[in-house]
Amino acid sequence: MQFRFKPMAAAALFACMASSAHATTEIIWWHSMTGALGDRVAGLADQFNKSQSAYKVTPVFKGSYDEALAAAIAAYRAGNAPNILQVFEVGTATMMYSKGAIKPVSEVMKAAGEKFDPSVYVPAVAGYYTSPKGAMVSLPFNSSTTVFFYNKDMFTKAGLNANKPPATWQEVALAAAKLKASGEKCGFTTGWQSWVQLESFSAWHNVEFASKNNGFGGLDARLKFNSPLHVRHIENLGNLAKQGYFTYAGRKNEPEAKFYSGECGMLTSSSAAYANIAKNAKFKFGVSQLPYYSDVKGAPQNTIIGGASLWAMNGKKTDEYKGVAKFFKFLSQPEVQAKWHQETGYLPITKAAYELTKKSGFYEKNPGTDVAVQQMIVKTTDKSRGIRLGNFAQIRTVIDEELEMVWNGKKTAKEALDAAVKRGDELLVRFEKANK
Repeated sequence: MQFRFKPMAAAALFACMASSAHATTEIIWWHSMTGALGDRVAGLADQFNKSQSAYKVTPVFKGSYDEALAAAIAAYRAGNAPNILQVFEVGTATMMYSKGAIKPVSEVMKAAGEKFDPSVYVPAVAGYYTSPKGAMVSLPFNSSTTVFFYNKDMFTKAGLNANKPPATWQEVALAAAKLKASGEKCGFTTGWQSWVQLESFSAWHNVEFASKNNGFGGLDARLKFNSPLHVRHIENLGNLAKQGYFTYAGRKNEPEAKFYSGECGMLTSSSAAYANIAKNAKFKFGVSQLPYYSDVKGAPQNTIIGGASLWAMNGKKTDEYKGVAKFFKFLSQPEVQAKWHQETGYLPITKAAYELTKKSGFYEKNPGTDVAVQQMIVKTTDKSRGIRLGNFAQIRTVIDEELEMVWNGKKTAKEALDAAVKRGDELLVRFEKANK
């Protein structure tokens, strides 16, 4: 017996088949980007969505890095985690040891049939997100490092050379005093105090922040940032705070506003502050390398990465992983990466993006924008590769609490750093026991 469609039924069936064949797979991306950076993230998703019709990436702001990570863990347990999660670098060990919660980027790309070559990424960046077995676990995305910003107009007014920023911490102290004497309210401030003044400070001076190659060598690493050099540096900053030359303005990136509003003359913070500074500053500013102590052998070495990477969460459908792989491939394109780097101050994560930016003349037109890259392309040592510790976000909170005691004069630098190491080691022991 021959089966015949009624004309209307056939039309409806084919329309249904056509719509399902062209159904768009949604990819949910949780991120922590605000302001100008949030706009750039939305722009990347929009650009990818317009480049093809099979997948739609939907970026969702989930609060600070800490908040987004906590929300994702809760969502994973409840069975409704996002497809992609942006995790700050200090959450790397936590994610790597989250058994079953993540799908390594190398596996995602291989399963989707997408070509994936880890060697195209900047080694210092790729190495941080690579497992001990050599597989990349997450996609480097907004990798930054620590740099020095200064207000050229303020420098000129204070009788300082606007084309010669302080290279050493001794010179920073002298410049801060001159700025204050010229009537400025704030000479120097710092964003991300733990990352800049202890973590990157350690790598820059080629000294250990923690044992076991800063945690890369095993879960039994212990903290070492209470050395005489670390104590000397924090003591110097504490003295600058007492004299009114150093203004403490918050644990994260809040101090950046003190700089781009024209209140503070100098700032150490993330290279990614460039986007907001360029957008908001009503003055000429310069970007320079992180200051160092000239009497320390081996300094300066290299700074370490901050920022975040993108993790694929586990338990998703095959088609969704294909979409994630396509998006990761899109984000790694030299043209996309070069534009992201130039607009934000984040590092170009691939060598091709760096070469493309260099070739375009961007660094010549925007002096200082290559500082972050130059600080990172130095060959790293065991002491400067980076820091990978369990419970690192909580350790940073401990460090913040103890440093604040120094800035307000309630503890000496040695007392605060000794206490931070003791409290931090307790967190490391806890993580080690939980993940043996």
